Amino acid sequence: MRIPVYQVDAFTSETFGGNPAAVCPLENWLPDEILQGIALENNLSETAFFVPEGEGYRLRWFTPSVEVDLCGHATLATAHVMFSRGLHKGDAIAFETRSGRLDITRRDGRIVMDFPVIPRTPADGDVDWVESIVGIRPVHVEAGGHRRLAVLPSEADVRAAAPDLKALKQSDLALILTAPGDDCDCASRYFTPSRGIDEDPVTGSAHCVIVPYWAGRLGKPEIHARQVSARGGELFCRLMGDRVEIAGHAVDFMEGVITL
Repeated sequence: MRIPVYQVDAFTSETFGGNPAAVCPLENWLPDEILQGIALENNLSETAFFVPEGEGYRLRWFTPSVEVDLCGHATLATAHVMFSRGLHKGDAIAFETRSGRLDITRRDGRIVMDFPVIPRTPADGDVDWVESIVGIRPVHVEAGGHRRLAVLPSEADVRAAAPDLKALKQSDLALILTAPGDDCDCASRYFTPSRGIDEDPVTGSAHCVIVPYWAGRLGKPEIHARQVSARGGELFCRLMGDRVEIAGHAVDFMEGVITL
């Protein structure tokens, strides 16, 4: 069996930036253990698989250790592959996923993804816990499912943070660190070691929590975001009620064939 595989850097216009994802087009689904094995072999934060379904496609995402419910950068990478390789005709793609339908469009030179907002609740009872993990006291903490959004005083604090990844993994939580951006609306980093990713370079799904927070705090729906990991990435977002548009660029890095 031979399976095409593409590696794409997402949320960047430059190779070696953004977040790398692998994309595998399939004609039919393979057993889950094969999909998980491919993701482990790729050893990237996410590998995306898609299969035609109805008038659209079914899309699934795997880290090296688990299947996840939502992934932004691998969705962006998948749409980029489909548009650039002529695997889909037109400027709009509909993906069915574990998080419902995701509509993707090409607009103004970017790929725009329509994602669900992740509901948030105050979690200032976790301030001490975040400080124990990060070594910096947050000014506010919110919970969004298994994620904790910790607001730090400055972008410099976000960049300097060195979380205790072992303790964070034991908690089974993911941690978003965010602050006002120096040259954008907000800066962030994302850590989820319990799901096989110590630090994710650029995380679209985390912005389903980040964007609603900053839109409310800044009093505007459009948020220009940067993830300030070592690779770095840029996201152009807009809050629309219970949905959030997340847009960005993607560039090719590599393509090949998986032989099973």
